[in-house]
Amino acid sequence: MSFTSSLKRLARPALRALLLLAAPAGAQTLPAPRAAIAQVLATQTAAWNRGDIPGFMQGYWQSDSLVFIGKKGLTYGWRPTLANYQKSYPDAAAMGRLDFRGLRITPLGPDAAEVVGAWHLARPAALGDLGGHFLLVFRRLQGRWVIVADHTS
Repeated sequence: MSFTSSLKRLARPALRALLLLAAPAGAQTLPAPRAAIAQVLATQTAAWNRGDIPGFMQGYWQSDSLVFIGKKGLTYGWRPTLANYQKSYPDAAAMGRLDFRGLRITPLGPDAAEVVGAWHLARPAALGDLGGHFLLVFRRLQGRWVIVADHTS
């Protein structure tokens, strides 16, 4: 083995250690994207199931650029999306009990991810259950994971 190849072999672990030490301190304490996004969805579910649509909406980007695509077409903006939810689900009976199923959380980079899954609302027999599928686009903005686009059917 040559001196150069020995030096390269020894330098690799040292370089890795230096890179870890040079990483920003906060980078090591941030939750993994999948866990952080799953927590957003769990928080949304809990808010919905207590009849708190504004609390549910905290998982969405509070911006006019938020896009929601549903059976009624496109809705742009956090406030119009909130208003649509409030109109469609005027009381606890209409809201029912929400659960998400078959979640597939796929990071698209350090600050973006997509979530595919199914939603189900268990409601009183007179109203009937509802359900469908969704594709959410999440982004980490100002250190917080939020839904920036929602296509729900």
